[in-house]
Amino acid sequence: MIAALLKFVCRVIFRVQVTGIANIPEQGKLLIIANHESFLDGLLLGLFLPIRATFVVHTRVLNSWLFRQVLRLTPYLAVDPTSPLAMKKVIKLLEAGKPVVIFPEGRITLTGSLMKVYDGPGFVAAKTGAKILPVRIDGAARSYFSRLQPHHPKQIFPKVTITILPIRQIAMPQATTAKIRRRLAGDAMRREMQNMLFNSAPINTLFTAFLEAMSTHGRNTALVEDMRQIEETYGELLKKSLALGRLASKISRPQTNVGVLMPNVTNTICLIFGLSAFARIPAMLNYTAGSAGIQNACTAAAINTIITSREFIKTAKLETVIDGLQNVKIIYLEDLRTSFSWLDKAWLMGFALWLPRLAAAKSQPTDPAVVLFTSGSEGKPKGVVHSHASILANIAQIKSVIDFSMQDKFMMVLPLFHAFGFTNGAIMPLVAGCRLFLYPSPLHYRVIPEVIYDRGCTVLFGTSTFLGNYAKFANPYDFYKLRYVVSGAEKLHEEVRKIWADKFGLRILEGYGATECAPVLAVNTPMANKIGSVGTLMPGLEPRLEDVPGIACGGLLSVRGPNVMLGYYLYDNPGVIQTPDERWYNTGDIVEIDDDGFVFIKGRVKRFAKVAGEMVSLEMIENIAMHASPQHQHAATTQADTQRGESIMLYTTDSTLNREQLSTSAKILGSPELTIARKIIMISELPLLGTGKVDYVRLKYMAEAEST
Repeated sequence: MIAALLKFVCRVIFRVQVTGIANIPEQGKLLIIANHESFLDGLLLGLFLPIRATFVVHTRVLNSWLFRQVLRLTPYLAVDPTSPLAMKKVIKLLEAGKPVVIFPEGRITLTGSLMKVYDGPGFVAAKTGAKILPVRIDGAARSYFSRLQPHHPKQIFPKVTITILPIRQIAMPQATTAKIRRRLAGDAMRREMQNMLFNSAPINTLFTAFLEAMSTHGRNTALVEDMRQIEETYGELLKKSLALGRLASKISRPQTNVGVLMPNVTNTICLIFGLSAFARIPAMLNYTAGSAGIQNACTAAAINTIITSREFIKTAKLETVIDGLQNVKIIYLEDLRTSFSWLDKAWLMGFALWLPRLAAAKSQPTDPAVVLFTSGSEGKPKGVVHSHASILANIAQIKSVIDFSMQDKFMMVLPLFHAFGFTNGAIMPLVAGCRLFLYPSPLHYRVIPEVIYDRGCTVLFGTSTFLGNYAKFANPYDFYKLRYVVSGAEKLHEEVRKIWADKFGLRILEGYGATECAPVLAVNTPMANKIGSVGTLMPGLEPRLEDVPGIACGGLLSVRGPNVMLGYYLYDNPGVIQTPDERWYNTGDIVEIDDDGFVFIKGRVKRFAKVAGEMVSLEMIENIAMHASPQHQHAATTQADTQRGESIMLYTTDSTLNREQLSTSAKILGSPELTIARKIIMISELPLLGTGKVDYVRLKYMAEAEST
């Protein structure tokens, strides 16, 4: 009777919604695992799960009189999750055929995301062979029964969703000792928890995700600032987004690509969300690519309208670039604002601001959401078309493995035309409720550390090149508040990793991505980190390795998953999306995946040279140069050689580097003689793309010019 009354009360005040009941098996050993959001979790599961189960609770919970009374309603077992002996009691219950509910985190989350997962529950699941039933609780963390930090917005009666996912199972790992088997089983349980968080994440459109975040975190929550150093709230961002979207809709048609040539400022983010709200597709143009690069991108994606800013064009000295564009209409925001009539203002203030879902155009998660362009490091840029679902799926993947929260402030220096900057910088903070500082250029090596210090940023994304330069000029205290430093887009150099650890006491988390995957494919995390790797693949990604002739270790990686692009716009077939076969994306990278699931990049297929009949990795040649001269930058390319097939050329900023030093380093690293560059060319600075990657196309041209 009491349980029925409590269930009715909870259903009314928390509007509890339960999905996936059909996934519950009728018999057999059953271990129910759930994330731990609040003190309500046990009560909610006890009331709304259709089976009676024994709850495994932390011994500390019994210190509360209130929860001792709640636990009287259901069977429970109080254990210390750090004690191996405690897990034996859980094993006995499962062996007796009794369903058991356990919280693998062992404690209520303080961040709103997944925290440390203990090894015990994973070992129990593997030892007993029990079926695992993942259950996601969402919403209870926003109640006053949670343990989130005070700056997290709380609601008296938040809506709670309980999602029951399909049955899973963990096999007993093969290892030499019980200790290692226990650790591996714990890793498997952590991955199951991450998969659960990802698979239960709602996927909508970009604008709808923004509106839901505003509803969750509050319209008046300060969120984004740029170099004006004025923090703007969700409500202010919504107002700007709707206004810019309304203006853009006057110069474009629904479902068309609209070029965006804008810097890292708040207005650019508002323009992106505004275009999304009105079913236009922002095509993020690389303003460092010059007239030819931008023209090629516009041709590939059939872009006939570009929105930019006169102030930006003047500041960035892009007048010549703009003048060089043909068959494209340039629209300046300064001119566009004059067409915002009194009817538009009435629509905005009297209707759209209060009912934005009704004001926005109807879109589906599977519709195109953005066009990003490949760097052009290996030829003409390709337009990569992502849906709303693929962008938001990648964000859900990232959030399931790293605990970003409202206590974080992102320092975004990567340009928004870069996939890393777009997804992680423009979209993720806003839909996750994190604060964001937008900085216009990643090249201000002296200024950026000072801004990070002054604005109290806790998260920094960058390339190895950029991070190395920030470290050179930063005061050891500038990064005192950083929690996460994530490196991507190029290999993290060991010297950069070392200086960040020694000078700042910070561990760089190396990741791996591709524009075609929105972009994150793999990343090291505080819970799963292995130096030299790029981390484990994102939840929901399916890998495939193909043998490559001449390469003994590793295979060519292809991936399939929810964050893979819809397809390409190609220069040779403008405006037509070329979809990948069965949604498999060929990364072009040679990788190894170890027994723990960590990915090790061996090099790109296109960055292997055939020297005297042998396949030689240009990346290995660069690693040898970096070992011999860690304070400088190095890049390898090839030129035709009639006798050897190809000859390797090493460009370096070290004027003293010679073949003897390279030979010594090659021997230390265990590399063969073929990996030593035959020709070393001194260069004052390596050519870089706007994303921070080495411009290998230009290097190749330089190498070919050397041979003439």
